[in-house]
Amino acid sequence: MPGERAGLRVTPLRFIRFATVCCFVLVFAAGIFATAAWQPAIAPINPPLATSFAPDVVKRGAELAAIGDCAVCHTAPAGRIFAGGRAIATPFGTIYSTNITPDAETGIGTWSEAAFQRALRNGVARDGSYLYPAFPYDHFTLVSDDDDKALYAFLMTRTPVQAPALTNDLPFPLKVRPVLYGWNLLFLRRGPYRADPAHDEAWNRGAYLVDGLGHCGDCHTPRNLFGAEQRDRRFAGGAAEGWTAYALDAASPAPVPWTAEALTQYLGRGFAAQHGVPRGPMADIASDLRSVPADDIRAIAIYVAAQMGSHGPERTQIAQQVVTQNARGTLVVGNSADSQADTFHLAAPDGEGALIYLGACAGCHQGPRAMPYGGIDLSLSSTVSAPSADNFINVVLYGLPAAEAAHAPIMPGFANAMNDSQVAALARYVRAHFTDQAPWSGIEKNVTATRSAARAATVDHGPPSGLPGTSQRTTHEAQR
Repeated sequence: MPGERAGLRVTPLRFIRFATVCCFVLVFAAGIFATAAWQPAIAPINPPLATSFAPDVVKRGAELAAIGDCAVCHTAPAGRIFAGGRAIATPFGTIYSTNITPDAETGIGTWSEAAFQRALRNGVARDGSYLYPAFPYDHFTLVSDDDDKALYAFLMTRTPVQAPALTNDLPFPLKVRPVLYGWNLLFLRRGPYRADPAHDEAWNRGAYLVDGLGHCGDCHTPRNLFGAEQRDRRFAGGAAEGWTAYALDAASPAPVPWTAEALTQYLGRGFAAQHGVPRGPMADIASDLRSVPADDIRAIAIYVAAQMGSHGPERTQIAQQVVTQNARGTLVVGNSADSQADTFHLAAPDGEGALIYLGACAGCHQGPRAMPYGGIDLSLSSTVSAPSADNFINVVLYGLPAAEAAHAPIMPGFANAMNDSQVAALARYVRAHFTDQAPWSGIEKNVTATRSAARAATVDHGPPSGLPGTSQRTTHEAQR
Protein backbone atom coordinates (compact mmCIF):
# COMPACT_ATOMS: atom_id res chain seq x y z
CA MET A 1 0.00 0.00 0.00
CA PRO A 2 1.24 3.53 -0.66
CA GLY A 3 1.25 4.43 3.02
CA GLU A 4 3.29 1.34 3.97
CA ARG A 5 5.77 1.93 1.19
CA ALA A 6 6.18 5.49 2.34
CA GLY A 7 6.80 4.27 5.90
CA LEU A 8 9.67 2.14 4.71
CA ARG A 9 11.46 5.03 3.08
CA VAL A 10 14.48 6.47 4.93
CA THR A 11 13.71 10.16 5.29
CA PRO A 12 16.46 12.77 5.68
CA LEU A 13 15.44 13.24 9.32
CA ARG A 14 15.79 9.53 10.06
CA PHE A 15 19.19 9.44 8.36
CA ILE A 16 20.39 12.39 10.43
CA ARG A 17 19.18 10.70 13.62
CA PHE A 18 20.89 7.43 12.65
CA ALA A 19 24.16 9.18 11.78
CA THR A 20 24.03 11.13 15.06
CA VAL A 21 23.60 7.95 17.07
CA CYS A 22 26.48 6.26 15.21
CA CYS A 23 28.75 9.24 15.80
CA PHE A 24 27.80 9.29 19.48
CA VAL A 25 28.54 5.57 19.83
CA LEU A 26 31.90 5.95 18.06
CA VAL A 27 32.91 8.96 20.16
CA PHE A 28 31.82 7.17 23.33
CA ALA A 29 33.77 4.03 22.36
CA ALA A 30 36.83 6.13 21.46
CA GLY A 31 36.58 7.87 24.83
CA ILE A 32 36.48 4.56 26.68
CA PHE A 33 39.43 3.26 24.64
CA ALA A 34 41.46 6.43 25.25
CA THR A 35 40.70 6.31 28.97
CA ALA A 36 41.72 2.65 29.20
CA ALA A 37 44.82 3.20 27.09
CA TRP A 38 46.04 6.23 29.04
CA GLN A 39 49.24 5.66 30.98
CA PRO A 40 50.56 8.24 33.45
CA ALA A 41 54.02 9.72 33.15
CA ILE A 42 56.52 8.71 35.81
CA ALA A 43 58.27 11.68 37.37
CA PRO A 44 61.79 12.33 36.02
CA ILE A 45 64.82 12.00 38.26
CA ASN A 46 68.25 13.56 38.21
CA PRO A 47 70.65 11.25 36.35
CA PRO A 48 72.23 8.99 38.98
CA LEU A 49 75.98 8.97 39.47
CA ALA A 50 77.77 5.99 37.95
CA THR A 51 79.46 5.42 41.30
CA SER A 52 76.08 4.84 42.93
CA PHE A 53 75.86 1.37 41.38
CA ALA A 54 77.75 -1.62 42.75
CA PRO A 55 80.46 -2.85 40.32
CA ASP A 56 79.30 -6.46 40.51
CA VAL A 57 75.74 -5.41 39.61
CA VAL A 58 77.02 -3.40 36.64
CA LYS A 59 79.10 -6.38 35.50
CA ARG A 60 76.06 -8.65 35.65
CA GLY A 61 74.06 -6.05 33.75
CA ALA A 62 76.69 -6.06 31.01
CA GLU A 63 76.30 -9.82 30.65
CA LEU A 64 72.52 -9.52 30.51
CA ALA A 65 72.71 -6.74 27.92
CA ALA A 66 74.89 -9.04 25.81
CA ILE A 67 72.31 -11.82 26.07
CA GLY A 68 69.60 -9.34 25.09
CA ASP A 69 71.72 -8.04 22.19
CA CYS A 70 70.86 -4.50 23.28
CA ALA A 71 73.82 -2.82 21.61
CA VAL A 72 73.01 -4.13 18.13
CA CYS A 73 69.47 -2.77 17.95
CA HIS A 74 70.27 0.47 19.75
CA THR A 75 73.32 1.41 17.67
CA ALA A 76 73.10 2.92 14.19
CA PRO A 77 75.67 1.95 11.53
CA ALA A 78 78.82 3.94 12.33
CA GLY A 79 76.93 5.47 15.29
CA ARG A 80 77.72 5.77 18.99
CA ILE A 81 77.04 2.68 21.05
CA PHE A 82 73.53 2.55 22.59
CA ALA A 83 72.66 5.97 21.10
CA GLY A 84 69.86 4.57 18.91
CA GLY A 85 69.00 5.57 15.36
CA ARG A 86 69.16 2.12 13.80
CA ALA A 87 66.45 1.57 11.18
CA ILE A 88 64.34 -1.51 11.88
CA ALA A 89 62.29 -2.53 8.85
CA THR A 90 58.89 -4.05 9.59
CA PRO A 91 55.98 -5.03 7.31
CA PHE A 92 54.23 -1.87 8.53
CA GLY A 93 57.02 0.65 7.98
CA THR A 94 60.39 1.65 9.43
CA ILE A 95 60.93 2.10 13.15
CA TYR A 96 64.09 3.72 14.54
CA SER A 97 65.63 2.51 17.77
CA THR A 98 65.97 5.01 20.58
CA ASN A 99 68.83 6.38 22.64
CA ILE A 100 69.32 4.29 25.81
CA THR A 101 72.42 6.07 27.09
CA PRO A 102 71.99 8.10 30.33
CA ASP A 103 71.78 11.41 28.48
CA ALA A 104 69.27 13.57 30.36
CA GLU A 105 67.75 15.24 27.29
CA THR A 106 67.63 12.56 24.60
CA GLY A 107 68.32 9.31 26.43
CA ILE A 108 67.06 7.62 29.59
CA GLY A 109 69.10 9.64 32.09
CA THR A 110 65.96 10.92 33.84
CA TRP A 111 64.31 7.49 34.01
CA SER A 112 63.88 5.90 37.43
CA GLU A 113 64.16 2.16 37.96
CA ALA A 114 60.35 2.03 38.02
CA ALA A 115 60.13 3.75 34.63
CA PHE A 116 62.76 1.43 33.18
CA GLN A 117 60.97 -1.64 34.49
CA ARG A 118 57.61 -0.48 33.12
CA ALA A 119 59.16 -0.10 29.67
CA LEU A 120 60.59 -3.61 29.78
CA ARG A 121 57.45 -5.28 31.08
CA ASN A 122 54.58 -3.21 29.70
CA GLY A 123 56.05 -1.46 26.67
CA VAL A 124 55.35 2.02 28.06
CA ALA A 125 57.96 4.80 28.17
CA ARG A 126 58.60 7.13 31.11
CA ASP A 127 56.36 9.82 29.63
CA GLY A 128 53.45 7.38 29.31
CA SER A 129 53.73 6.85 25.55
CA TYR A 130 53.51 3.33 24.15
CA LEU A 131 56.57 1.63 22.68
CA TYR A 132 56.33 -0.34 19.46
CA PRO A 133 56.76 -4.11 19.85
CA ALA A 134 59.81 -3.98 17.58
CA PHE A 135 61.22 -3.48 21.08
CA PRO A 136 60.52 -7.03 22.33
CA TYR A 137 58.89 -6.17 25.65
CA ASP A 138 56.60 -9.14 25.10
CA HIS A 139 59.72 -11.18 25.96
CA PHE A 140 61.31 -8.80 28.45
CA THR A 141 58.23 -9.03 30.66
CA LEU A 142 59.68 -12.36 31.86
CA VAL A 143 62.82 -10.72 33.27
CA SER A 144 63.23 -10.84 37.06
CA ASP A 145 63.40 -7.78 39.31
CA ASP A 146 67.08 -8.38 40.08
CA ASP A 147 68.00 -8.64 36.41
CA ASP A 148 65.99 -5.50 35.63
CA LYS A 149 68.03 -3.67 38.28
CA ALA A 150 71.31 -5.00 36.86
CA LEU A 151 70.40 -3.91 33.32
CA TYR A 152 69.42 -0.49 34.63
CA ALA A 153 72.73 -0.16 36.48
CA PHE A 154 74.70 -1.12 33.39
CA LEU A 155 72.94 1.31 31.06
CA MET A 156 73.10 4.16 33.58
CA THR A 157 76.89 3.79 33.76
CA ARG A 158 77.42 4.11 29.99
CA THR A 159 78.75 7.29 28.41
CA PRO A 160 75.89 9.75 27.83
CA VAL A 161 75.34 10.58 24.16
CA GLN A 162 73.07 13.34 22.91
CA ALA A 163 71.12 11.79 20.05
CA PRO A 164 67.49 12.84 19.50
CA ALA A 165 65.04 10.17 18.40
CA LEU A 166 64.38 9.89 14.69
CA THR A 167 60.83 10.02 13.35
CA ASN A 168 59.36 6.62 12.56
CA ASP A 169 58.01 6.06 9.06
CA LEU A 170 54.62 4.49 9.78
CA PRO A 171 51.19 4.97 8.23
CA PHE A 172 48.05 6.15 10.04
CA PRO A 173 46.75 4.88 12.43
CA LEU A 174 49.93 3.06 13.52
CA LYS A 175 51.69 6.35 14.14
CA VAL A 176 49.07 7.00 16.86
CA ARG A 177 50.70 5.20 19.74
CA PRO A 178 47.60 4.52 21.92
CA VAL A 179 46.56 2.05 19.21
CA LEU A 180 49.24 -0.22 20.70
CA TYR A 181 47.07 -0.62 23.78
CA GLY A 182 44.87 -2.89 21.65
CA TRP A 183 47.92 -4.87 20.52
CA ASN A 184 48.94 -5.39 24.13
CA LEU A 185 45.43 -6.56 25.06
CA LEU A 186 45.57 -9.17 22.34
CA PHE A 187 49.15 -10.38 22.49
CA LEU A 188 51.03 -9.30 25.62
CA ARG A 189 51.25 -12.04 28.23
CA ARG A 190 52.88 -10.60 31.31
CA GLY A 191 55.52 -12.48 33.30
CA PRO A 192 57.55 -13.07 35.35
CA TYR A 193 59.03 -16.38 34.27
CA ARG A 194 57.95 -19.35 36.35
CA ALA A 195 60.18 -22.40 36.47
CA ASP A 196 58.84 -25.67 35.10
CA PRO A 197 59.22 -28.34 37.82
CA ALA A 198 59.28 -31.04 35.15
CA HIS A 199 62.77 -29.91 34.08
CA ASP A 200 66.09 -29.38 35.80
CA GLU A 201 67.79 -26.14 36.79
CA ALA A 202 69.87 -25.81 33.59
CA TRP A 203 66.84 -26.28 31.34
CA ASN A 204 64.86 -23.69 33.29
CA ARG A 205 67.76 -21.25 33.26
CA GLY A 206 67.96 -21.68 29.49
CA ALA A 207 64.21 -21.20 29.10
CA TYR A 208 64.36 -18.00 31.16
CA LEU A 209 67.17 -16.57 29.02
CA VAL A 210 65.91 -17.75 25.61
CA ASP A 211 62.26 -16.77 26.10
CA GLY A 212 63.08 -13.64 28.10
CA LEU A 213 66.09 -11.40 27.49
CA GLY A 214 67.38 -13.49 24.60
CA HIS A 215 64.00 -13.08 22.82
CA CYS A 216 65.01 -15.81 20.35
CA GLY A 217 61.43 -16.32 19.22
CA ASP A 218 61.40 -12.72 18.00
CA CYS A 219 63.24 -13.90 14.88
CA HIS A 220 62.79 -17.68 14.95
CA THR A 221 58.97 -17.69 15.15
CA PRO A 222 56.63 -16.75 12.28
CA ARG A 223 54.32 -13.78 12.81
CA ASN A 224 50.65 -13.13 12.19
CA LEU A 225 49.03 -10.24 10.31
CA PHE A 226 49.36 -8.01 13.38
CA GLY A 227 53.08 -8.61 13.72
CA ALA A 228 52.74 -10.82 16.80
CA GLU A 229 54.45 -14.18 17.15
CA GLN A 230 52.30 -17.18 16.28
CA ARG A 231 52.38 -19.03 19.58
CA ASP A 232 51.11 -22.25 18.07
CA ARG A 233 54.17 -22.26 15.74
CA ARG A 234 56.77 -21.32 18.29
CA PHE A 235 60.36 -21.65 16.96
CA ALA A 236 59.06 -22.83 13.58
CA GLY A 237 61.34 -20.35 11.78
CA GLY A 238 60.99 -16.74 10.78
CA ALA A 239 62.75 -13.86 9.05
CA ALA A 240 65.08 -11.09 10.17
CA GLU A 241 66.43 -8.23 8.05
CA GLY A 242 66.45 -10.12 4.78
CA TRP A 243 67.76 -13.35 6.32
CA THR A 244 65.95 -16.57 7.18
CA ALA A 245 65.96 -17.36 10.89
CA TYR A 246 65.99 -21.15 10.85
CA ALA A 247 63.48 -23.28 12.70
CA LEU A 248 64.63 -24.24 16.19
CA ASP A 249 62.19 -27.10 16.50
CA ALA A 250 62.07 -30.51 14.83
CA ALA A 251 61.93 -28.77 11.42
CA SER A 252 65.51 -27.49 11.74
CA PRO A 253 67.17 -27.77 8.30
CA ALA A 254 70.57 -28.74 9.75
CA PRO A 255 71.84 -31.86 7.90
CA VAL A 256 73.41 -33.02 11.17
CA PRO A 257 70.99 -32.54 14.08
CA TRP A 258 72.05 -29.97 16.63
CA THR A 259 73.14 -31.11 20.06
CA ALA A 260 73.62 -29.10 23.24
CA GLU A 261 77.39 -29.54 22.80
CA ALA A 262 77.35 -28.20 19.24
CA LEU A 263 75.13 -25.26 20.20
CA THR A 264 77.46 -24.42 23.08
CA GLN A 265 80.38 -24.22 20.65
CA TYR A 266 78.35 -22.26 18.08
CA LEU A 267 77.04 -19.68 20.54
CA GLY A 268 80.07 -19.41 22.77
CA ARG A 269 82.87 -19.54 20.22
CA GLY A 270 81.18 -18.53 16.98
CA PHE A 271 81.81 -21.82 15.20
CA ALA A 272 80.69 -25.45 15.30
CA ALA A 273 82.57 -27.98 13.18
CA GLN A 274 79.45 -29.67 11.76
CA HIS A 275 77.39 -26.48 11.38
CA GLY A 276 79.69 -23.61 10.49
CA VAL A 277 79.66 -19.98 11.56
CA PRO A 278 76.80 -17.61 12.52
CA ARG A 279 75.76 -15.35 9.64
CA GLY A 280 73.77 -12.17 9.19
CA PRO A 281 72.08 -10.81 12.33
CA MET A 282 73.09 -13.99 14.17
CA ALA A 283 76.74 -13.01 13.82
CA ASP A 284 76.22 -10.00 16.07
CA ILE A 285 74.37 -12.11 18.62
CA ALA A 286 77.19 -14.66 18.75
CA SER A 287 79.69 -11.81 19.06
CA ASP A 288 77.91 -10.48 22.14
CA LEU A 289 77.51 -13.93 23.67
CA ARG A 290 81.27 -14.35 23.90
CA SER A 291 81.18 -12.16 27.02
CA VAL A 292 78.47 -14.25 28.71
CA PRO A 293 79.33 -16.78 31.46
CA ALA A 294 79.84 -20.31 30.18
CA ASP A 295 77.08 -21.68 32.42
CA ASP A 296 74.52 -19.37 30.79
CA ILE A 297 75.67 -20.33 27.29
CA ARG A 298 75.39 -23.98 28.25
CA ALA A 299 71.89 -23.46 29.68
CA ILE A 300 70.74 -21.72 26.50
CA ALA A 301 72.15 -24.56 24.41
CA ILE A 302 70.44 -27.22 26.55
CA TYR A 303 67.07 -25.52 26.25
CA VAL A 304 67.28 -24.86 22.50
CA ALA A 305 68.44 -28.41 21.80
CA ALA A 306 65.48 -29.70 23.79
CA GLN A 307 63.08 -27.74 21.57
CA MET A 308 64.38 -29.63 18.55
CA GLY A 309 63.41 -32.95 20.15
CA SER A 310 64.84 -36.38 19.60
CA HIS A 311 65.52 -37.62 16.08
CA GLY A 312 64.37 -40.92 14.65
CA PRO A 313 66.71 -43.61 13.35
CA GLU A 314 66.28 -42.56 9.71
CA ARG A 315 67.37 -38.98 10.39
CA THR A 316 70.25 -40.21 12.53
CA GLN A 317 71.40 -42.58 9.80
CA ILE A 318 71.33 -39.85 7.15
CA ALA A 319 73.27 -37.53 9.41
CA GLN A 320 75.88 -40.19 10.04
CA GLN A 321 76.28 -40.76 6.31
CA VAL A 322 76.86 -37.03 5.81
CA VAL A 323 79.46 -36.97 8.57
CA THR A 324 81.22 -40.07 7.25
CA GLN A 325 81.34 -38.74 3.70
CA ASN A 326 82.64 -35.43 4.96
CA ALA A 327 85.35 -37.15 7.00
CA ARG A 328 86.58 -38.94 3.86
CA GLY A 329 86.95 -35.63 2.06
CA THR A 330 84.73 -36.74 -0.83
CA LEU A 331 84.63 -34.14 -3.62
CA VAL A 332 81.69 -33.46 -5.86
CA VAL A 333 83.78 -31.85 -8.58
CA GLY A 334 87.54 -31.67 -9.00
CA ASN A 335 90.16 -34.10 -7.68
CA SER A 336 87.66 -36.95 -7.63
CA ALA A 337 88.66 -40.56 -8.26
CA ASP A 338 85.85 -40.84 -10.79
CA SER A 339 86.78 -38.69 -13.76
CA GLN A 340 83.61 -39.72 -15.59
CA ALA A 341 81.56 -38.29 -12.73
CA ASP A 342 83.47 -35.02 -13.08
CA THR A 343 82.74 -34.95 -16.80
CA PHE A 344 79.06 -35.57 -16.13
CA HIS A 345 78.82 -32.79 -13.56
CA LEU A 346 80.49 -30.27 -15.81
CA ALA A 347 78.47 -31.24 -18.88
CA ALA A 348 75.13 -31.41 -17.08
CA PRO A 349 72.52 -28.63 -17.44
CA ASP A 350 73.92 -27.05 -14.27
CA GLY A 351 77.46 -27.25 -15.63
CA GLU A 352 77.89 -23.48 -15.29
CA GLY A 353 77.15 -23.76 -11.59
CA ALA A 354 79.64 -26.63 -11.28
CA LEU A 355 82.38 -24.57 -12.92
CA ILE A 356 81.65 -21.59 -10.67
CA TYR A 357 81.72 -23.85 -7.62
CA LEU A 358 85.01 -25.38 -8.71
CA GLY A 359 86.61 -22.01 -9.33
CA ALA A 360 85.23 -19.98 -6.41
CA CYS A 361 84.20 -22.39 -3.66
CA ALA A 362 85.84 -25.81 -3.77
CA GLY A 363 89.30 -24.59 -2.78
CA CYS A 364 88.01 -23.51 0.64
CA HIS A 365 85.01 -25.77 1.19
CA GLN A 366 86.60 -29.00 -0.03
CA GLY A 367 90.29 -28.20 0.02
CA PRO A 368 92.95 -28.64 2.70
CA ARG A 369 92.84 -25.03 3.87
CA ALA A 370 92.49 -24.47 7.60
CA MET A 371 90.48 -21.76 9.31
CA PRO A 372 89.91 -18.94 8.94
CA TYR A 373 90.09 -19.54 5.17
CA GLY A 374 88.73 -23.07 5.14
CA GLY A 375 84.95 -23.49 5.34
CA ILE A 376 82.81 -26.51 6.14
CA ASP A 377 81.78 -28.96 3.46
CA LEU A 378 78.49 -27.71 2.03
CA SER A 379 76.85 -31.06 2.70
CA LEU A 380 76.89 -29.98 6.37
CA SER A 381 75.49 -26.52 5.73
CA SER A 382 72.04 -25.48 6.95
CA THR A 383 72.28 -22.63 4.45
CA VAL A 384 72.30 -25.06 1.53
CA SER A 385 69.65 -27.35 3.06
CA ALA A 386 67.28 -24.57 4.14
CA PRO A 387 63.78 -24.19 2.63
CA SER A 388 64.69 -20.74 1.29
CA ALA A 389 67.72 -19.58 -0.73
CA ASP A 390 67.80 -16.23 1.12
CA ASN A 391 70.78 -16.96 3.34
CA PHE A 392 72.78 -18.66 0.61
CA ILE A 393 72.34 -15.65 -1.67
CA ASN A 394 73.30 -13.23 1.11
CA VAL A 395 76.46 -15.17 1.93
CA VAL A 396 77.55 -15.53 -1.71
CA LEU A 397 76.96 -11.85 -2.48
CA TYR A 398 78.34 -10.34 0.71
CA GLY A 399 80.54 -12.99 2.28
CA LEU A 400 81.31 -13.55 5.93
CA PRO A 401 83.32 -10.74 7.51
CA ALA A 402 85.99 -11.56 10.05
CA ALA A 403 84.56 -11.87 13.55
CA GLU A 404 86.85 -10.16 16.02
CA ALA A 405 88.12 -12.20 18.98
CA ALA A 406 86.82 -15.44 17.44
CA HIS A 407 88.51 -18.30 15.61
CA ALA A 408 85.96 -18.70 12.83
CA PRO A 409 85.87 -18.89 9.03
CA ILE A 410 85.81 -15.81 6.85
CA MET A 411 84.66 -15.57 3.26
CA PRO A 412 84.84 -12.90 0.57
CA GLY A 413 81.68 -11.63 -1.06
CA PHE A 414 81.13 -12.08 -4.79
CA ALA A 415 78.60 -9.32 -5.41
CA ASN A 416 81.01 -7.58 -7.79
CA ALA A 417 82.41 -10.76 -9.32
CA MET A 418 79.20 -12.62 -10.23
CA ASN A 419 76.07 -11.45 -11.98
CA ASP A 420 72.59 -12.57 -10.96
CA SER A 421 72.43 -15.51 -13.37
CA GLN A 422 75.80 -16.81 -12.16
CA VAL A 423 74.75 -16.66 -8.51
CA ALA A 424 71.53 -18.47 -9.46
CA ALA A 425 73.48 -21.15 -11.36
CA LEU A 426 75.73 -21.70 -8.35
CA ALA A 427 72.71 -21.93 -6.05
CA ARG A 428 71.05 -24.56 -8.25
CA TYR A 429 74.25 -26.57 -8.38
CA VAL A 430 75.01 -26.71 -4.66
CA ARG A 431 71.37 -27.39 -3.84
CA ALA A 432 71.29 -30.36 -6.20
CA HIS A 433 74.70 -31.82 -5.37
CA PHE A 434 74.99 -31.27 -1.62
CA THR A 435 71.43 -32.00 -0.50
CA ASP A 436 68.53 -34.30 -1.22
CA GLN A 437 66.10 -31.39 -0.95
CA ALA A 438 63.80 -30.09 -3.70
CA PRO A 439 65.25 -27.32 -5.89
CA TRP A 440 64.82 -23.73 -4.79
CA SER A 441 62.35 -21.76 -6.91
CA GLY A 442 62.57 -18.20 -8.19
CA ILE A 443 66.28 -17.90 -7.46
CA GLU A 444 67.03 -15.25 -10.11
CA LYS A 445 64.29 -12.95 -8.78
CA ASN A 446 65.53 -13.58 -5.26
CA VAL A 447 69.10 -12.58 -6.17
CA THR A 448 67.92 -9.39 -7.88
CA ALA A 449 65.70 -8.49 -4.94
CA THR A 450 68.53 -9.08 -2.46
CA ARG A 451 70.88 -6.79 -4.37
CA SER A 452 68.21 -4.10 -4.63
CA ALA A 453 67.35 -4.28 -0.93
CA ALA A 454 71.02 -4.00 0.03
CA ARG A 455 71.50 -0.94 -2.21
CA ALA A 456 68.38 0.74 -0.81
CA ALA A 457 69.42 0.05 2.78
CA THR A 458 72.90 1.44 2.15
CA VAL A 459 71.54 4.64 0.60
CA ASP A 460 68.83 5.19 3.23
CA HIS A 461 70.30 3.90 6.46
CA GLY A 462 73.94 2.88 5.96
CA PRO A 463 75.23 -0.63 5.20
CA PRO A 464 72.57 -3.33 5.66
CA SER A 465 72.73 -5.36 8.85
CA GLY A 466 74.80 -8.50 8.91
CA LEU A 467 76.73 -7.63 5.75
CA PRO A 468 80.36 -6.54 5.51
CA GLY A 469 80.94 -3.15 7.03
CA THR A 470 78.10 -3.36 9.56
CA SER A 471 77.97 -3.89 13.28
CA GLN A 472 80.62 -6.56 13.76
CA ARG A 473 81.76 -5.26 17.13
CA THR A 474 83.96 -6.57 19.88
CA THR A 475 82.46 -7.02 23.32
CA HIS A 476 84.76 -4.28 24.59
CA GLU A 477 83.25 -1.82 22.15
CA ALA A 478 79.74 -2.82 23.14
CA GLN A 479 80.36 -2.23 26.83
CA ARG A 480 82.61 0.78 27.07
